[in-house]
Amino acid sequence: MPAKKVLIVLTSHDTLGNTGKETGFYLPEVTHPEAAFEKAGFSIDYVSPKGGKAPMIGIDLKDPLNQAFLENAAKVAQVETTLTPAQVDSTKYDAIFYAGGHGTMWDFPENQELAAIASTIYEQGGVVGAVCHGPAGLVNIKLSNGDYLVSGKTVAGFTNDEEAAVGLSEVVPFFLEEALTDRGATHTKAANFESHVVVSDRLVTGQNPASAAGVGEQMVKLLKA
Repeated sequence: MPAKKVLIVLTSHDTLGNTGKETGFYLPEVTHPEAAFEKAGFSIDYVSPKGGKAPMIGIDLKDPLNQAFLENAAKVAQVETTLTPAQVDSTKYDAIFYAGGHGTMWDFPENQELAAIASTIYEQGGVVGAVCHGPAGLVNIKLSNGDYLVSGKTVAGFTNDEEAAVGLSEVVPFFLEEALTDRGATHTKAANFESHVVVSDRLVTGQNPASAAGVGEQMVKLLKA
């Protein structure tokens, strides 16, 4: 039986609104789920809205998974040479996972190619996962019947309170919590920055960086079921 294939989506956006600060994908939200995927024997590809090098933040070398990732030249090369959506054959993947980082808020929601990839994967029986700001990629995914993917499902994502706690309420282009609710999802949350993972059918979402490993683990459970 061939190994399950997971497509990890990274942001291409590297500027944090009008703050002059850099953003991108948040490394632990890749390394922790990826560890679960690799332990399960899954193969992993990376895609980003623009393809090529995805901007990286959250480089905490005290985190052994981050350190191991950055010391692995093949893994670093993967995030520096991400696929474009046009290069992805969605029929070959068993799951798609949207990593977080504030950059996602600018380039995930309106990317129709990525939304179509996720819709295909889900409708062929696959699993969709996202953590922290990654659920920005879920907001505009529509299924073939015209319904939004998140409609009628229970979800988690970075909360309005957490956005305020990091001082970015006036910087982000929208509030993720409200956008998901507007699409018919039931948004649930734990205390700020506490782990919170929700499984709703074949959709797995996590609230924040502390939830990243749990999202990966729950996706593995669904993929092995």
